[in-house]
Amino acid sequence: MKRRVTLPRWNGVASGFTWPDLDLTLPTWRARAVRYLLIYVALVVALVSVRASTSGVRPALREAQGREQALVTQRDNLILQLEALETPQRIIEWARGNGMRLYADAPKDTADIPAIPAAAPAAVPARTVEVTTQWK
Repeated sequence: MKRRVTLPRWNGVASGFTWPDLDLTLPTWRARAVRYLLIYVALVVALVSVRASTSGVRPALREAQGREQALVTQRDNLILQLEALETPQRIIEWARGNGMRLYADAPKDTADIPAIPAAAPAAVPARTVEVTTQWK
């Protein structure tokens, strides 16, 4: 079943709708132009003041990026120096210089490990139970 929807007609006086009277006089347009001009001036002042207050952000950011790059370079150089100091040959030379020997070259002694004596079992205390009965 189809329902028919009736839409209001917008053809003027017959539907009760009338167009508002537009005020097209010169003073009205002049007042609107002044209002819009004041709005634009306020926006320009706001944008210029924001730009002026944040003018130091860009140079500070570039300086921070330069410091970051210098720190990254320093970190990379330190990593390379550490890797050069941690080579197996240098570690072996340091160990020999401090009187250490390789495990493969050290004399080995064998010995029997004695067994651990068995622990004595803990004494269990005697438990007594007392029961009292009371009749009413």
